[in-house]
Amino acid sequence: MTITMYGIRNCDTVKKARAWLDANGTAYAFHDYKTVGVDAERLAGWVARLGWETLLNRRGTTFRKLPEEEQGDLDADKVTALMIAHPSAIRRPVVEAGDALLVGFDAEVYAAQFG
Repeated sequence: MTITMYGIRNCDTVKKARAWLDANGTAYAFHDYKTVGVDAERLAGWVARLGWETLLNRRGTTFRKLPEEEQGDLDADKVTALMIAHPSAIRRPVVEAGDALLVGFDAEVYAAQFG
C-alpha cells in the first residue's frame, strides 16, 4: 500500500504524525504544501469524499487572518478555492493510504490503520 502524507513540514501535528509513522516503521511519501502546493483535482476529490467542513482548518492562523467576507457564507467551491490559494488553511495532515483518507492525527486511528 502506498502512503502519502500531505501537510506542512513545520506543523506540530504533522511532526507528531510523521514521528509516529517513523517510530512504527511505516514508509510514506511526504508532500509539503509550502514547497509543492496542492493539486486542485486531488483537493476537490477530498472535499467530495469528506466534505469541506472536515478539511478546512478554521482554528489556524491562516483562516483567522482572512477578511471576514472570505470567512463567511462558505460552500464547497469557495472553500476549495480558498484552500488552493492558502494551503495552510487545510487541516493537517491529510494521509492517503490505499482507499483510506485520514485527516488530522490520532495515534489510535493510525495504529488501527497502519499497525
